[in-house]
Parts: sequence; structure tokens; C-alpha cells
Amino acid sequence: MNILILGSGGREHALAWAVKQNPKTDRLIVAPGNAGIALLAECADIDILDGQTVVTFCEENAIDFVIVGPEAPLAAGVADATRAAGFLTFGPSAAAARLEASKSFTKDICDACAAPTAAWARFTEAPPARAYITARGAPIVVKADGLAAGKGVIVAMTEAEALAAIDDMFGGEFGAAGAEVVIEEFMAGEEASFFILTDGTHALPIGTAQDHKRVGDGDTGPNTGGMGAYSPAPVLTDAIARQAMEDIVLPTIREMARRGTPYQGVLYAGLMIENGRARLVEYNARFGDPECQVLMMRLGAQALDLLLACAEGRLDQARVNWADDHALTVVMATRGYPGSYGKGSIIKGLDTLPETSSQMVFHAGTTERDGQIAATGGRVLNVTARGATLAEAQARAYAMVDAIDWPEGFCRRDIGWRAL
Repeated sequence: MNILILGSGGREHALAWAVKQNPKTDRLIVAPGNAGIALLAECADIDILDGQTVVTFCEENAIDFVIVGPEAPLAAGVADATRAAGFLTFGPSAAAARLEASKSFTKDICDACAAPTAAWARFTEAPPARAYITARGAPIVVKADGLAAGKGVIVAMTEAEALAAIDDMFGGEFGAAGAEVVIEEFMAGEEASFFILTDGTHALPIGTAQDHKRVGDGDTGPNTGGMGAYSPAPVLTDAIARQAMEDIVLPTIREMARRGTPYQGVLYAGLMIENGRARLVEYNARFGDPECQVLMMRLGAQALDLLLACAEGRLDQARVNWADDHALTVVMATRGYPGSYGKGSIIKGLDTLPETSSQMVFHAGTTERDGQIAATGGRVLNVTARGATLAEAQARAYAMVDAIDWPEGFCRRDIGWRAL
């Protein structure tokens, strides 16, 4: 098969790494890709937000299967365009991807199908939002309704923090994403990520993970796109996973189909777990980043077979074969992230590290310059390892981190701390 993966981050590097291992893969192209992806696949510099551009590229390169990685092309309807042109595609339609692209849409779906989630209200102007916060007090959660690259959620522990978040959002800090704001009840408990493939009718759980959102050790500092993750997440027991499927995921899938917008792709449910039960925090319409890195490390070549079964509508025939092991990834970011940071610093030592089924460095924000790897983003590398235990995976990952020569980079030193 000729396969096209859209995206340029650590998630897409991990997807490409897993897909490449499957003998069904003849030619693998990633658009636009990055310096790490270029070592295992062809990279193509095209506009992945333009559906017609992607369709033309697929036609010119005889693509058999399109995998859409990030949320932005999904929200822009790229999966609709490739499907309409006859290309087998993994990823939801723009209408279905509203489960991530609009927080209030997801809340409406939850209300319609009685899926347990936080109490909420939506606002399009600052004064009533401020009055709502004042009436309810803190802690409280303020969310930009639209896509904000994982940074549009403020868990405000004080009223002043929440009011400042309202001012920032309606003041334009998140652009159009903050034109509408959702304010939610603060949910106590432990958060975990639950990943399900669905072809619109059938659903197949494919793994659990736990992300580390805050920038500092011990979950301190501002929220980020994710500073590390591990899989599986012990807090998400088999019993809780079953409850989440029955109370949250399956009712959502049925409600989406009832509305004429069946959901096909990966459904990433962020869950808050307390007293043995899960409530929905939010949905994402794509694999998490960095959760995808640990999932792909554990799934390997079978990942392509599962994505194909999902895209072809035969998930009821698919099975996941899990190794009884653990995977952990540490995000190395540029100093200053998630605030302002420099670009162009050189990363050394990557060529000395192993690239095996149990140890990989997935690139997120890198480019190749004069034979050297340069950092181009905030989150730059995903240093990932498997082990028989989580402690072993953690030790392997940090040993790799310590072998990387990048003074301008930093990472958290406690990824996996909750489970360990």
C-alpha cells in the first residue's frame, strides 16, 4: 500500500514508525513531516489544511490510505475531501470532529445522551461569564470553546485566576477559539486518557495512558500540550473502562450516528476518575500527543491493521494484541515553553541513541540544517522506552534523555510519578 500520513509532530512520527513496520506498507509519505520522520519516510511539503491540495497529491502519488494526524485538518474537512475523492481515510468528518473543535458541542452531545460530565454553561460575552464565576466561586474551569493547541483550558484554583482567564479569552489571547467560552464545575479525582477506535457503529478500546499536562515536576506551573505520558494507566481499571464505554463512549457514538454525523476514527476520551467511576472531561478527535507515542510503542505493526479495519468499517472483526509491558515518554522542550522560546538551537547526541522496538526518540519540532538537527518548536523531542515494568521503562527513557546534548532544552524529571 501507498500510505499518506498528514502532520509533523511527535504523534505523526510515532504513527509513521508503527505503520512502517507493517509489511502491508510499500511506500510511506508524511506531509509535511520533520527531521526525524525524514529518516524513515518520504516527506512532502504541502498545505495539509487544504483538502483539494491533499486530494491532488493523493491522485498524483497513487495513495491507497490517508491517515489524518492532527485536529486542524480534521476540523478543516480534509478527511471529507479525501473520502469524497474515493480515498480510504482514517479520521472523522469535520462535522464529527466538532467533538474536539467545540467544547459546547460536546457538552450538548453529553446532555443529549446522558453521558456523565461536569456541570457547565456557555458564554459569548465577558460580563455574564464574570458574574457566573462570582456566583459559584473557585475552583472552577474556564475553557476556550474552539481549538487552542491544547492551551485553552484554565483550571482556576482562585476566583481571581478564573476572572483573569475570562478577560484573556474574550480579549483575544486564543483568537477565534476564545470567542465563545465554556465554564465548568471543577471535577476532583485523577485524570486518564482512554483511546477507542470506532467505525461509526462498532467500537474497540485500544489502550489507556496518563498525560502530564503541567510544565513542572509534581504537576506545577502552567498547562502545556503535554510534557510526558505512560501506558497503561493503572487508575483506569478494566471495570472503570467498561463503565466509561457503557455510560460515555457508546452513548456518544450512538448520538452522533442519530444526528447523521457518524464518527469514524480514534475517539480520545479524557476521563476524570473518582470513587471508581469516570466522568468525561473532554473528547479529542485524534490521538493524543504525547499519548500516541506510548500507544504506538506498545502496539507496533498491528496499528496499521487496526486503523484499516476502522476505516473500512469492520472493527467488529478486529482484535488488539497487547504485550504485557509498559511504555513511557519524556517530552524535551525548548527553555521558555509554554511561554516565549527561541528557535534554531542545535541538538547533539541523537545519533548515538538506540532505535529499536523498545527505545525510540520521536521528533516533534525539528528540522535538519547542514547535517545537524535543530529545534523549531516548543515541544521538540519525545524520548520513549518500553519495559517489563513502568519503573524499567522510566529508567530507560531518562537514560536516553541524559545522553542528549541540548543545553537549550529541558524536561520534567518525574514522568510516571503517580503510578510509581
